[in-house]
Amino acid sequence: MMLDEAVDPLEQLELIYILQRLGLSYHFEDKISRILEAIYITNDIDEMCNRGNLYASALKFRLLRQHGYRVPQEIFNSFKNQKGTFKACLTEDIKGLLCLYEASFLLIEGKSILEEARDFATKQLEEYVEENKDGNLFAVVSHALELPLHWRMLRLEARWFIDEYRRNEDTNPILLELAELDFNMITGSPPRRSKRRFKRLNCIFEFKGSEMEM
Repeated sequence: MMLDEAVDPLEQLELIYILQRLGLSYHFEDKISRILEAIYITNDIDEMCNRGNLYASALKFRLLRQHGYRVPQEIFNSFKNQKGTFKACLTEDIKGLLCLYEASFLLIEGKSILEEARDFATKQLEEYVEENKDGNLFAVVSHALELPLHWRMLRLEARWFIDEYRRNEDTNPILLELAELDFNMITGSPPRRSKRRFKRLNCIFEFKGSEMEM
């Protein structure tokens, strides 16, 4: 499937993120676990931090911690300046800030780098929302500021994200239809043809794959 075909770890993580948000990840738990284990073992997260890629680093951190891996919060020190505060240049990276904000909620109790990260990211994202009133990214940021993903019920969250994903320019039509069929099967009593359609689409996604970006 596409999870196996993607060579770049970031592409794999972006797909895992999309599968989670669409409520589909439980269909691919074994493959997702193997991919995350491989990323953790190869220590690829450090490489992304060294490149200064906040988006990739925060996404990897959140997904790995969410799945029980001990990833040190100190990786985010590489995004600080000599004064010990987060670099001003990060304010332009809204996707990175959003991932940092979501990652900050997987902290351990006590004063931490992640608390500083949350304060910084929240401030910048709130300013972004004030200045931008449309677009998919605006909707996702506003939604996150209302309640972080870590505190939401993913099954209920899937309905909201399906609608947002439909408006995305890079929407994968197979994933979108899979998510809609899966949601209807979970929350209602779909006709047999819907179940058959889901199985066919799942096979297409699993064996053929397709290109998709977040």
